[in-house]
Amino acid sequence: MKKKTLPVKQLCAALMAVAGIGLTGGQAQAQAADAFPTKAIKLVVPFAPGGVTDTSGRIVAEGLSKRLGQQVIVENKPGASGNIGAQQVATSAPDGYTLFLALDGTLVINPHAYSKIGFDTLKDFEPIAKIGNSVIILAANPNVKAKTLKELVALANSTPGGLSYGTSGNASIVHLAGELLKQQSNSNFVHVAYKGGGPAVADALAGHIPLTFASAASINQHLKAGTLVALGVPSATRSAAYSDIPTFKEAGIPGIELNSWVGVMAPAKTPAAIVAKLNKEINAVLQDPTVKAKLLGSGIEAANTTPAEFGDEIKRDLAMYKPVVEKAGIKVN
Repeated sequence: MKKKTLPVKQLCAALMAVAGIGLTGGQAQAQAADAFPTKAIKLVVPFAPGGVTDTSGRIVAEGLSKRLGQQVIVENKPGASGNIGAQQVATSAPDGYTLFLALDGTLVINPHAYSKIGFDTLKDFEPIAKIGNSVIILAANPNVKAKTLKELVALANSTPGGLSYGTSGNASIVHLAGELLKQQSNSNFVHVAYKGGGPAVADALAGHIPLTFASAASINQHLKAGTLVALGVPSATRSAAYSDIPTFKEAGIPGIELNSWVGVMAPAKTPAAIVAKLNKEINAVLQDPTVKAKLLGSGIEAANTTPAEFGDEIKRDLAMYKPVVEKAGIKVN
């Protein structure tokens, strides 16, 4: 009896189906996402260990490791205000195994302040999820004769040479907060750039400078002790953790809605299914009460975003900061 044989085309199709070759792009991506990850993931933090950004990355990495069943290893790659780490990730394989801990300053301010940065914010990265917003506070030495933001603007304009405010550095998000306040209130504030937030806060405490724009985590103890006085936050709404501090808009200076955010991104062209899986797992980590409390202790209020929502915020901020940087003449070599 003659054996039945499949026509060549049918035989090839059957073999391809067994091997998964005949799957559609979406099916193949879904299968890849189901299996992902099969090895350790690297999370590149573009700053030195110990800061708020690094701490938030380690908190999320720990929770993500538990949920994914694979270790998420934090690799610090500091330099050039985050540009070096960003460039490393931008040129990495888009397979989900190299991720970037993105800070607003690196992605939405540096492109306007640096002549060369080695990456394109919108073309070289795939947004995954926002971790949260870091609370920024304008604080004054108690000897400053202004107790409200309106009084502070009047004092700045009546003081010869203006009022100085210290920040963690040139072209930082806190520097931009000060420039926005100066531009929107038409006031005489003078920026003093320090090599880190610690020295700026120390000089404000000592009275060497009257003001500092700083992260909440770096001045929280001083606010509680009364050695620094909070005058406002530049965000659109009051911080849940600092609900007694008015926004700039509430204090009489509209037109300033600024958030300092941190999030997770991947190289461009990372498969959508892997991005979606990472987004789901990161958001699950961020909803854990213990994680929320740890982040809040670092001055970060946990978020819950889709990749598209996070991407839209990046686009808005990138466009918003361009005229501010140009008007202030901020340049970093």
